[in-house]
Amino acid sequence: MERNTLKKVVTRFAPSPTGTLHIGGVRTALFNYVYAKKYDGLFLVRIEDTDKERSTKEFEKNILDSLNSIGLSPDEDPINQSLRGDIYKAAAQKIIDSDQAYYCDCSVERLDKMRAEQQSKGHKPQYDGKCRNLNLKKSDNTVLRLKTPLDGEVVVKDYVRGDIVFNNSELDDLIILRSDGTPTYHLCNVVDDYEQGVTTVIRGEDHISNTPRQIHIQKALGYPELEYAHLPLVLGPDKKRLSKRHAATSLEEYKEAGYLDSAILNTLARLGWSKGENEIFYLNDLIKQFEITEVQKAGAIFDITKLDYLNAQHMSNLDLNDFIDHLKPFLESKGAQVENHPKAELLIESMRSSANTLEGVASNLMCYYQNISAYNQKAIEKFVSNSVEILDDLKDRLANLETWTESSLDAVLLEYRSEKDLAVPKVNQPIRIALTGSTNSPSLGMTLFLFEKDEVIKRINDLIDYVHLNN
Repeated sequence: MERNTLKKVVTRFAPSPTGTLHIGGVRTALFNYVYAKKYDGLFLVRIEDTDKERSTKEFEKNILDSLNSIGLSPDEDPINQSLRGDIYKAAAQKIIDSDQAYYCDCSVERLDKMRAEQQSKGHKPQYDGKCRNLNLKKSDNTVLRLKTPLDGEVVVKDYVRGDIVFNNSELDDLIILRSDGTPTYHLCNVVDDYEQGVTTVIRGEDHISNTPRQIHIQKALGYPELEYAHLPLVLGPDKKRLSKRHAATSLEEYKEAGYLDSAILNTLARLGWSKGENEIFYLNDLIKQFEITEVQKAGAIFDITKLDYLNAQHMSNLDLNDFIDHLKPFLESKGAQVENHPKAELLIESMRSSANTLEGVASNLMCYYQNISAYNQKAIEKFVSNSVEILDDLKDRLANLETWTESSLDAVLLEYRSEKDLAVPKVNQPIRIALTGSTNSPSLGMTLFLFEKDEVIKRINDLIDYVHLNN
């Protein structure tokens, strides 16, 4: 399927504000955004909030704020379906006037019985057209149904899946207005796409069955044909639709966990799409390289380990000042201010690869900003319990050191190990535990240098006291 180059590309993302922005929704928004931008088109957003019971302004705000925060801002102000009732009713009237719809008064009981009988015979449950030729008038208990063609077929031209053919005999007369006069999803969707000038509908494969129905509404209204791309669903490792049992599902949760926007978008872009051996993509890269026809049909598995890897890569690619700016809120949430460490830039540069997330890095940094609240007990048992003499010896040597540099500190450690004929872990790990509470830190010379001498001596004494108290 080739793109119609005569039309300005317009895509849309149409979430329902019944919850926070789902990570799968971000992927859909991303593909719509980059496809539009690739062809100098427009990316639009509409809020499908006709479900009055479940839709809230809080969720709507979360969705819009989330899109803006991650760099997927729409090119025009979003529209709300809840404010467009008159437009939908006018469209429905147009269909009525062209004799392509009819009123139906079939009761729920009759419809349930009809579907049960169809299923018992192994048939697909669908409306049997009982009211199609009765010329019923509108009343309080009638719905408005579209007259779907009884024969022939409808072809969905899909960038991902090629032509998808549906026999009209398998598509029943869908309801476009409920008995209370409110429009259904299908009618709203078609009218809004037309009113917004949408040319290309990019959405999940769970909408494939909706598409031929919406094409029939388009034809009844005389609207132009649209282009479609139905994306593979985002799946968990068990190949079932991604849910909270697999991992966090909302964008908000991943941002709060310390994942960079660029890494999240990078990970989502590769769910169903790839470009050779390239793994690292930024939004501008995606706009240049993304091709909707390269999206795969198979379900896309969301792997948190891949996100961790990509986030680490994106963090390492940040300029140090930018990295610090991203890190600040995570440190502040733990009660620390970046500038409150005398060697803040050196400290953060040394520790920026200590975890895969900003939250993880911030947690690892806290021992440099605050007193140690707890030691790693396994580390204590393995390296410290029988090494108090080593701590005492090194404390004295460090206290007498006149030049406090990384190289001079390394020299003291080397000299002591050589004198005592001790392996590196035997000497280095007790000191590292005294300073950080665990065995993980940069090189020991650098770790010592990141603290002032008095603080080093204090922390060694604290660990010695702890061992004596707990032995």
